[in-house]
Amino acid sequence: MENEAKQPLPPHSATAAHTDFVGAMSYGDYLHLDMLLGAQQPRSDDHDEMLFIIIHQATELWMKLTLHELAAARRLVIADDLQPAFKHLARVSRIQSQLIQSWDVLSTMTPSDYSRFRDALGKSSGFQSAQYRLIEFALGNKQASMLAPHRHRADLLAQLTEALETPSLYDEAIRLLVRRGFAIDASVLSRDVREPYQANASVLAAWAQVYRDPRQYWDLYQLAEELIDLEDWFQQWRFRHVTTVQRIIGRKRGTGGTDGVGYLRQVLDVTFFPELWDVRTEL
Repeated sequence: MENEAKQPLPPHSATAAHTDFVGAMSYGDYLHLDMLLGAQQPRSDDHDEMLFIIIHQATELWMKLTLHELAAARRLVIADDLQPAFKHLARVSRIQSQLIQSWDVLSTMTPSDYSRFRDALGKSSGFQSAQYRLIEFALGNKQASMLAPHRHRADLLAQLTEALETPSLYDEAIRLLVRRGFAIDASVLSRDVREPYQANASVLAAWAQVYRDPRQYWDLYQLAEELIDLEDWFQQWRFRHVTTVQRIIGRKRGTGGTDGVGYLRQVLDVTFFPELWDVRTEL
């Protein structure tokens, strides 16, 4: 055994790793880790505030990637190039699964833990997340009133206003149905995209035709399933949000002034792609 311990390590072991980074880019340099890991600045001395900060910062990073993937998927749907779009949409669903798991970590915080630093949050709240609002706008839940918390930031307000006025991913999926020859009511195509999407019988009929003949409309059928998968995961994330908040603060008002759990439960009823859910009843 002693002789074995003295055997030379293979050439690709850690001893062959590059260790001189004078004038070279290191792992930490590439990822800007000094800035990233220095971004946790608790406002209290309580131990659990670090958990709270990191969970929310990590969520914002995942949401940044979600927006990156949704923008790519939307461009591809517009270009009628669906196969690569499916990968981006599937990735968003997997991101949602990561976000759902994060609630499990946050739920290790008890009401007593949270109450010790809650006052340090002031009026800040996840309700004010600009990236979350951008995701909702991208998926079709348009509400101009949601611009209000960002009026103090001209850059964010401009970004959100542009997203509000841009057709959603589902709007583009419906326009694709038209290009493929499906009859969609003119009112759907000329609607004000700044308003929340409302279900329409002609869109339901088009998706029903796709689902009744998936072989003929295979890529549209797959698009529909990718969208429903995305919304399914999104709803699971919303539900875990509700249960985690109720577990930690009960029925108290949120730090941002909302009804807390009451507001979050109302959001559970919001549907991005209503006809894709309704078509299951039609078949």
